[in-house]
Amino acid sequence: MAKFRDSTPDTALVEASSAPRQPFAPPPPPLGGSQPADDAPDRSIGDIIAELRNLNAEQVERVLAHQRDKGVRFGEAAVALGLASKEDVLYALSQQFHYPYAPDEKRKLSPELVALNEGEARRAVAVISPDAGDGKTYCAANLAVTLAQLGGRTLIVDADMRGPRLHEVFHMKNQAGLSGILSGRSDKQVIQQVPGVPSLFVLPVGTTPPNPLELVERPAFGLLMRELASKFDHVIVDTPAAVFGADASVIAARCGAALVIARKDASRVALLQELVASFEGSPVKLAGVVVNEF
Repeated sequence: MAKFRDSTPDTALVEASSAPRQPFAPPPPPLGGSQPADDAPDRSIGDIIAELRNLNAEQVERVLAHQRDKGVRFGEAAVALGLASKEDVLYALSQQFHYPYAPDEKRKLSPELVALNEGEARRAVAVISPDAGDGKTYCAANLAVTLAQLGGRTLIVDADMRGPRLHEVFHMKNQAGLSGILSGRSDKQVIQQVPGVPSLFVLPVGTTPPNPLELVERPAFGLLMRELASKFDHVIVDTPAAVFGADASVIAARCGAALVIARKDASRVALLQELVASFEGSPVKLAGVVVNEF
């Protein structure tokens, strides 16, 4: 496992712990014309892009070579080589997974769609709440499972270094984790895959530190969140309740986005307003509020 130097997370830390992406291996575009429409559901993304852009066998081989060399998806390789556009990839995805697709010039989006983050840098999402027992861990864990089951490579991070529970929820080892990373220790198997959910990974707390706020205030934590957000499709971060201190607000600021949890018939409006107000002037984007009925 790679070590930290100067409190900066090493890329190898995440790369070594993450499941490798399997490259697409599309066949060359069909000879003698397009495939029948009935065959469309069986085609790969690469096959659809090759047919859409009328790529010849030599061009397809160039894409495959770039794909193998860089360890990226077929669509990413084709875009990097200038043989396809991002619009082509989006169209190919819509064809493979059977949903309607509108080209960019036809999209008429309302400014009321505040949850839309197309074109923005990918962010981790901190799950926060005013008090203990609001259901942060419950909501964070189930959100991560849902995203993973939809196919996105999802990481859930336990940043609640005051009362960690994610390792118990997912039946994971907790000898090494986030606290060790931020303390500069070189621990092995920090990120663990959840059995039965191939796309879901957990970064537990590890040893509960005596100085949790100090650790998340370090620049290394913010750098780590950006690194993880670039390696996974979704990063969900569990946090301590705001009643225990400023940890949640600091973690949310490092993540870039926050999802507020309120408990039905328990959470006080004034405390929720105070928590949201703490983000004023910070880079935190409020992703929404969830009312937990359990």
